[in-house]
This record gives sequence, C-alpha cells and structure tokens, in this order.
Amino acid sequence: MRLDAATQPVTNLRSEDDPFAELVVRARAGDPDAFRRLAGSVYGRIHRWALGRTGSPDDADDVAQTVLVRLHGKLGAYRGGRFTAWLYRMTASVAEEIRRKRQRRIRLLEDHFAHQGDAFAAEPALEGSIDAARIARIVLERFRELPDRQREVFDLVDLQGHTPAEVAELLGLEPVTVRTNLLRARRAIRRKILECHPRLLEEYRS
Repeated sequence: MRLDAATQPVTNLRSEDDPFAELVVRARAGDPDAFRRLAGSVYGRIHRWALGRTGSPDDADDVAQTVLVRLHGKLGAYRGGRFTAWLYRMTASVAEEIRRKRQRRIRLLEDHFAHQGDAFAAEPALEGSIDAARIARIVLERFRELPDRQREVFDLVDLQGHTPAEVAELLGLEPVTVRTNLLRARRAIRRKILECHPRLLEEYRS
C-alpha cells in the first residue's frame, strides 16, 4: 500500500541531534499545535538567515513569512536528514526569488521614472536642467519610503497598469481607499521631485 508524503516515515532524524525532530514528526502527522510551535521556534533563525542573504530587514521579513507559508505546504516532502539544513536551503531559495523580484521591480521603476524625467527635460524652459537618471533615483528612493499600502497601490496602478477598480477588487479594498492611497503616493513622489528641482514648482504646484 502506498503512503502519502505526510504519513511516510521520516528517516535519519534523531531527537538527540535535532531539537526539532519531535515537532517535525508531529507536524507532519497533522498536529496544528505542533506546527505552530515549530514555526515559532524556527522563525528567528529563518529571519537571521534571510537578513544575511538580503541585507534588508524588510526583505528578511518577506522571506521569513514566505518560508513559513511554504513550510506548511512542503513539510510532507521532508524526507529526513538535519531539519535545519533542509530549512536553510528553503530559506536561501526563497531569498533568491525575492531578490530577483526586487531587482525586477527596481528596473521597472527606473525605466518608468527615467521616462518621466525625459518628459520633464523636454520642457523648452527647463531643457538641460533636469537629469532623467537623477529623477529616477530620487523617485525610487521616495517610492521605497512610502507606507506599505501606498507603495502597493502605486505599484499596481502606475507601474503594472491595473485600473483602480481592478486593484480594489484584487486587494479587497473600497475603490475610494485605493484612489486615496494612490493620490497620496503620487503627491509624495511629486513633492520629492520638486524638493530637488524647485524650478518645476510653479508648473506642478498642487
């Protein structure tokens, strides 16, 4: 008779050399309390590993949360050996995924705002005074400083091309909430540009 992954025995796992052995066995058997205790016990080391690989506390938070979600779904596939080694490999994989996504987002932002910088520079009275690459860096910096919800909405609408209505449905928010966060994000980014390029102030004043 073929056993599913969750009921197959875990090999090479000895409680005397792995402090998580008992919790792993119980969690694989479907004990929700054991999984909660296991997740709580390993979260700190996952976060430390992630911080070492990403260098960013925010990214480390994202990695740790993703690993815990993935751990819940993949624990049945754990076949034995040192549990922490298996968990570290999972953490490293997730950290690399998030690093690539972050780099892709940064490239999108740089391309988007470099184009916006070109548009500013095209103004005859300001030609030569605006460095498109510098605007891209300024706005990218401000984008990273936005509150989470504003950053998320701005990304989905202005960078990924979704409509506010689509974003409201996607995030489970009221449309007015999406529009408010989008407006605040755009104003914050515009203020940052104007602080660095005050000659644009009159034309782009609120």
